[in-house]
Formats: sequence, structure tokens, C-alpha cells
Amino acid sequence: MPSLWKLRLSMVASLAIIITLSTLVIAVILSLLQVDLIYIGIFVVAINLLQWLISPYIIDAIYRAREIPETENPKLHAMVENLSRKSSIKKPRLMLARIPIPNAFAYGSPIAGNRVAVTEGLLKTLDEGEVEAVIGHELGHLKHRDVQIMMFVSLLPALFYYIGYSLMVSSMYRSSRKEGGSGIALLGIGLVAFSLFLTYVCVSFLSRVREYYADRHSATIVENGAQKLSTGLAKIVHATKNMRKTRKEMQHLNAFKALFISDPDKAEAEFITLSALATTSDQKLVEEILSQKLTWIDRLNEVFSTHPHIVKRIKALQELG
Repeated sequence: MPSLWKLRLSMVASLAIIITLSTLVIAVILSLLQVDLIYIGIFVVAINLLQWLISPYIIDAIYRAREIPETENPKLHAMVENLSRKSSIKKPRLMLARIPIPNAFAYGSPIAGNRVAVTEGLLKTLDEGEVEAVIGHELGHLKHRDVQIMMFVSLLPALFYYIGYSLMVSSMYRSSRKEGGSGIALLGIGLVAFSLFLTYVCVSFLSRVREYYADRHSATIVENGAQKLSTGLAKIVHATKNMRKTRKEMQHLNAFKALFISDPDKAEAEFITLSALATTSDQKLVEEILSQKLTWIDRLNEVFSTHPHIVKRIKALQELG
């Protein structure tokens, strides 16, 4: 895993690139077209802020999440309480998402508070120590304010989309009024498309870095956390790969998959070269993953992914262990 200062430097650099790029592109478009898009910007920001404030309730509805009473699972509550204390954060609300795919996610907002959800599939797939490591990872996201940071950077692609749409409308209007208007507008659209692509790549990179950061947090606060999380991640990906029919039936659940500890849609691709491991032990599963080498296709796909490839991620955890 990259050293702590490299992780922090990568996050700062990514944020700087995203903010600088977005500011530059918007300024260029406004100066070229002399179009007042300030109201569009205000609208997009307001809509996304509203979505962030109410998103926990939307997520609860989509994933059929309910709060777990302490009397129902006191051991799990004690685990979250202990890890929250070690993380120096307030204990979040503990939720159960009633879906069979093994996963977990952290989310929240100022009006809904912070929440950590585990799925029914996760509790059935992992042992107690692995669940503890996964929860440690999710608490890392809350401690590092990843929910707020990723909400902020995710505003920019939405903003670019609405600006691009406005430019297309402006292009049609200008081309009907005077010659050359469409050319300028199309130039602006090209800039928006290019910046949207770069912003998406930067946002994905930032998300991957923050996954590493949360992994490191789990390894720090959980006893033997690096090994427990390695085994847990391997079992999550392996179990998810074997749930092809379930994943197809639950495509509507992908709206917030960036929150998950592991991307269920990547499980198939990540385990293509590991398909022979279906009957191996948990430790053997980790060892076999560590022996794999990524292809150039794997590395290319990772550029557009919100999560690091499972091979790189487990190798990084083993370095910590």
C-alpha cells in the first residue's frame, strides 16, 4: 500500500486537479459564449445538496435497510462501539440492508446522521473477525469525511452535464440567428466533454485512493486487521462472483454502489483468472490472489473504477500486515 504521506498527497493533488479543471473550463465557456450559466450552476448545486441531505433515506429505501436494535445483535453493536471509540468518532447508527449480496457501506448527512450498513449476505459470508475488519474500513470512511468529499467532487460531472446540455440548446439557437455561433458553441461542448471525461477519471482515482485510506484505517484499529480484511475482501468478491443471477436481478441496486466496500459489478472480471479457486480454503484463496499478476486490461479497467483491483488491494494490505 502507498505510504500515508503518498496517500494524502494523491488526495490533495486529485482535489486540486478536479477543482482547477472545473473552474477553468467553466470560465472559458462563459467567456467564449457570453452565456449566463450562473443560474444553471446554482440549480445543479442546490439539487445535489438536497439529494445529499435526503440521500440516507433514499438509500435505506433502495437497499431495504433498517436499524438494528441493540437487543437484536448486542455483539455487533459492541463491536461498532469499540471501533468507533478507537476511531475517535461518535458511534454511527447500525443498519441492516436486506440484500443477499455480501457488502457494507457508510453513508449519512447532517439531517440523518452517520450510518454504517451491513448486508444480510455479509453476515452470512464472513466470520466475526472479518466483519469487524469490514466495519473498521467503513468507520474509516466516516472519520475521513469521505461521504462529504465524494459528494463535493461528484457535483462537478453533474454540473458539466447541465452546462453541456445548455450549450447544445445555445448552439441550435445561435446557428439559426447568425453564422459562426454554432462553431463557438460546439467548441464549448467539446471542452465540456473533454473535461467531463478527465473529471470522471480524477473522481474515480480519488475514490480508489480513499478506499486504500479506509483499508489502512481498519488495519490500524482492528487487531490483525490487515489479514482479516484481506480474507474478508477475498470472500466478498468470491461469493459475489458466484451470485451472477442475483446480481442481474438486482441491477437497480447499482445507484449507490460506489459506497460499497467492494464493487459487485467488478467481481466477475476480478475473478476471471481465479475461477479455479472455488473449493480452496480462505487462506489459500488470499494466497492465490496474491500470486496473480494484473494484465494491461485489468489496469485499464481500473482507471474507470471507483475501487482498486482486488489483487492490488490485498497486496497492499499484506504489506501493512
